[in-house]
Amino acid sequence: MAGVLGEPPFVLGWDVSGVVEAVGFGVHTLNAGDEVFGMPWFPRRAGAYAEYVTAPSRQFARKPAGVGHDAAAAVPLAALTAWQTLEDAAELRAGQRVLVHAAAGGVGHFAVQIAHHLGAHVIAPRAPPSTTGCVNSAPTRSSTTPRSASRTWSVTWTSSSTWSATATTTTAPARWRPCAPADCSSPYLPACRPNSSNGPGSGAARATAYLVEPDGHALGEIARLIGSDALSVEVEEVFLLEDAAAAHRHIESGRTRGKLVLRVAP
Repeated sequence: MAGVLGEPPFVLGWDVSGVVEAVGFGVHTLNAGDEVFGMPWFPRRAGAYAEYVTAPSRQFARKPAGVGHDAAAAVPLAALTAWQTLEDAAELRAGQRVLVHAAAGGVGHFAVQIAHHLGAHVIAPRAPPSTTGCVNSAPTRSSTTPRSASRTWSVTWTSSSTWSATATTTTAPARWRPCAPADCSSPYLPACRPNSSNGPGSGAARATAYLVEPDGHALGEIARLIGSDALSVEVEEVFLLEDAAAAHRHIESGRTRGKLVLRVAP
């Protein structure tokens, strides 16, 4: 993200939840006073570590019913990543199996619940902390995958070493769809490029980069699931905005369960 944000100093952050202060000309989906949440402008700079943000109205959705702003702020980027990866990139369908690595992490805990909502059989082994992501579709040979599974989606938000281990379990042509970053520079991508000696399928793998994008409509669907208790949000700890550095150090420890939240006002 450094290339997108430019040179410091800059304001970090994308996830937000708050109250609409004002709307511009032509906006008819939201009104001043509405409680909303979203991940505006991603991957461009949004400056969410602040009291106010501005963005196109359709990059927001109304906050889930019965959920406070702390929990709602933990949702957008992680939940949309899981939603768009499973729904759009993987085209997951009921009855398929999904192996979710780092299932206790920010994206992972949403991926498990969304996959279950879509009717998939979810397998969530213990795994290292979440750092990157990918999706693959292929017959899989793995100690964590039932032998009866003829087709398993492996959804990985984890380290490049775990990605490599996952990639080498496949023994047939596969479709690998990494979900971040979009510039194909991540260390896990070479493993799934065609004709790679480290990749699955002996050159038959097809790779496409994937990056989450703002989507107010999908956020509305996610809010509906949260409001009906079909999807829950796990917030490990809430920090004041002035303690943002401590929050980042906590994330870097690799032991975060669910999400961390920054609260702008006490």
